[in-house]
Amino acid sequence: MNSEEQANRPSGIQAFRRALLRGLGLVAPPLLTVLILIWVLTTVQNYVLTPVEATARYFVALAIRDVHRTMPDAQPGDETAMLDNEVFHKTPNGDWIPASVYNLVFENLHDQPLPYSGAAFYQEYVQIRFLRRQITIPALLCIFVLVLYFTGKFVAIGVGRILWTASERQILHRLPVVRNVYSSVKQVTDFLLNDRELEFTRIVAVEYPRKGIWSLGFVTSESLLDIRSVANEPVMTVLIPTSPMPATGFTVNVKKSETVDLNITLDQALQFIVSCGVVVPDHQMTRETANRIASQIADAQQNGVHEPADESPPFVQK
Repeated sequence: MNSEEQANRPSGIQAFRRALLRGLGLVAPPLLTVLILIWVLTTVQNYVLTPVEATARYFVALAIRDVHRTMPDAQPGDETAMLDNEVFHKTPNGDWIPASVYNLVFENLHDQPLPYSGAAFYQEYVQIRFLRRQITIPALLCIFVLVLYFTGKFVAIGVGRILWTASERQILHRLPVVRNVYSSVKQVTDFLLNDRELEFTRIVAVEYPRKGIWSLGFVTSESLLDIRSVANEPVMTVLIPTSPMPATGFTVNVKKSETVDLNITLDQALQFIVSCGVVVPDHQMTRETANRIASQIADAQQNGVHEPADESPPFVQK
């Protein structure tokens, strides 16, 4: 190994830093995914499931409750008594409830304190008998889907759309803080949930935002008739996505003669944009860059260190 190669070899600190960043790059996506899922599930648990279960538990317990303050045939110190050929059990506060309710709650306490009153027993009974998570979650999902379906059908008809538009204009658009948040969220949801799918017909390069700077874009349509008439030639509407989040971008109308068709797929274009130009399709690399990357990978493998190339590949060469 000559002196130039030795000078270009990374130091111990640089190798450690590179390995650390590579490990962080591998661990960060799944870790962030897990954290986001935990946050979503916790939010649903605290603000949807728990309030709905508490409301349902209260009203169901109120509807089926069979609590007696006294028993005609009960003697002082008795824990059970008969009423209408049914066994009742005494609760800690002196209420009498059916023994079937008492026993079911008692068997499912799992080291929790015994409910104090008959009403509390029935709350636990309803939770155990009717509101288990394997029942409530599918039921809530079905109800949510039905609500979305009927809401969509209602808004699809003329009267529903008029009422919804009027409520937006008269209520939501007049609240100082809510209207700003609502307008932004509505724009995003209208874009993502639009019935018409956004289709990218071609991948092109255009000089944007000024001459000499080339940006990748997705052709979405043939632009507007008025623009084509003024330009006196075919014009295309191009979405210029932003890095590293291609979900947002700029819509520009460009003369067809000023665009360059790129021989790359949609996935390759998205990888190039998300990686900020680091990931370039193999067939779009210059031969010198491809050879340099292959040489660096081979050297790293010979040295027992499987590291990617130091240098990022350049922009697509025409």
